[in-house]
Amino acid sequence: MSVGLTRALRWTRANLFNTPLNGTLTVVIAFLLLRFLSPMIDWAVLRASLSARDDRACAAVGGACWAFIRDWFRFLIFGRYPYAQQWRPAIVLVIFVALLLASFSRRLPARRLAPAWLGGLGAVALLMRGGVLGMPYVETGLWNGLPLTLILAAGGLGASFPLALLLALGRRSSLPALRVICTCYIEAARGIPFIAWLFLMLVLLPLFLPPGLVIAKLWRAEIAFALFIAAYLAEVVRGGLQAIPRGQYEAADALGLGYAQKTLRVILPQALALTIPAQVNTFIGAFKDTALISIIGLFDVLQDTNTALNDPAWRMAYVEGYLFTGVIYFAFCYSMSLYSRGLERHLGQGRR
Repeated sequence: MSVGLTRALRWTRANLFNTPLNGTLTVVIAFLLLRFLSPMIDWAVLRASLSARDDRACAAVGGACWAFIRDWFRFLIFGRYPYAQQWRPAIVLVIFVALLLASFSRRLPARRLAPAWLGGLGAVALLMRGGVLGMPYVETGLWNGLPLTLILAAGGLGASFPLALLLALGRRSSLPALRVICTCYIEAARGIPFIAWLFLMLVLLPLFLPPGLVIAKLWRAEIAFALFIAAYLAEVVRGGLQAIPRGQYEAADALGLGYAQKTLRVILPQALALTIPAQVNTFIGAFKDTALISIIGLFDVLQDTNTALNDPAWRMAYVEGYLFTGVIYFAFCYSMSLYSRGLERHLGQGRR
C-alpha cells in the first residue's frame, strides 16, 4: 500500500469515522451526494449540448444548453462595449486577476500593494475610456458586464475603507460634535436601502451640482456604493476598536505616543486584524450588491444575462445563463473568503 493511500485512510478514519455519529453522517451525506450528483453530472456534462442552434434543440437532447453560453459569451462578459474594442476590457480582466493573485499570495510587500492597486485602477480607467494612444473613446454608458462589476467593487471598496476608518474613529472621538456627526451619518446610511442610495445619487445629486458640471451615471453609482458600504464597514472597525484591551491604550500613552502615532501604530493594526472575518463578510456582501446597479440602467454581468435571455431562440436557457453568472460571483466571493482564512492564519489570530 502506497504512503499516500495510507495517509488518506488514516485521515478518513480520524476525521470522518472517528465516532459512530460522524460515521453515520458521512455515509448519509455520501449517499445524498451520489443520489443527486449523478443526475446533475448527467445533465450538465454527459447530455449537454454545445452545438445546438436554439433551446428547442437542447430540449430534444435533454441536457444542459451550454450552446447559449457559446453564442452569447462575449456579450455576457463585455456587454455592449464596442465589439472591435473588446480586447481592452479583456486586458482589464487580466489586470484585475493579476492584482487579486498578487494580493492573495502576498508576494508583493504590503507597502507596495496600495500603489500597485492605484496603478492598476488607473490603467483600467485608461483602457476602458480610451481617447489616448490611438484607442477610440468609449463612453461610460457602454462599460458593461464583468469589467463593470469589478470596477464598481474595487473602486467602491477602495474608497469606502479609508472613509470607514475615519467614521469609526470619529464615532469614538471625545469631541461631542464630531461623535454626533459620525453617529448620525452611520445610522442614517445603514437605515436607507442601497437602492434608495442609487436613486438619490441618480436624481438628487445633479440638482446640487454647479451648472455645466455633469457626473456620469457610473461615477454617481460608485459614489453611492462607497458611501453606503463605508457605514457598515465603520461599525465593523468600531467593534474591533472596542475589543482592544484598555492596557494597549495606556501602554501607548506611557510611551509618550501622540494620538496619530498611537492610533496608526498600535490600535488600528490590532483592531483591523481582529475584524478580518467581519470585514471580508462585508466585502463579499458589497460585491454581490453591485448587481443592483441594473435598476438605474447600468449593465453589469447579471443584467447582460437578462438581456441575452430576451433572445427568442434562447428564452428557455435561463438555468444555464444564471448558473454561468452564479459561478462568476461564486469564484470571486470564494476567493475573498480563502484570502481571509489565509490572512487569519498568517496573523495567528486563531491561536492567540
